[in-house]
Amino acid sequence: MASNTYSFLDVQAAIDGPNGSFSIGNGAGSSDEGITVAQAEDRGSLVVGADGYGMHSLHAAKNGSVTVRLLKTSPTNAMLMDMFNIDTSSSANYGQNTISIRNPVSGDSVTCVGCGFRKVPDVVYGKDGGMMEWTWNAAQIDYVLGTGTPAVL
Repeated sequence: MASNTYSFLDVQAAIDGPNGSFSIGNGAGSSDEGITVAQAEDRGSLVVGADGYGMHSLHAAKNGSVTVRLLKTSPTNAMLMDMFNIDTSSSANYGQNTISIRNPVSGDSVTCVGCGFRKVPDVVYGKDGGMMEWTWNAAQIDYVLGTGTPAVL
């Protein structure tokens, strides 16, 4: 049975690609805002005709985006910047990363394949250090929420 308690301490996230492999979850210097995975478009749509009859359409697209927010001082920013520079130096290097996010306590598992950096994060120098927001476009995102293999306690 999955736990009814959530903690970012349980979140295990990693990026793996031809130009690097490392943690981007708990322990990587994440900011309070953490990680967001978002679908790019709806999986279904509904068209209603002039007579009120409805037609559903199921869309095959599973693409979306992954955003990881790190503290300005996180050493992971330097690793991601190096990876970004190599990945975007040639189309032969681009869009080959896999991002995996797991929470073994809740049984969540999200796998994002065909990930390519969207852009260099905005860099802000202000009163407080703030965060660096790294975003990837993902060709395919597969979700298992709450029914994956939970941790054995």
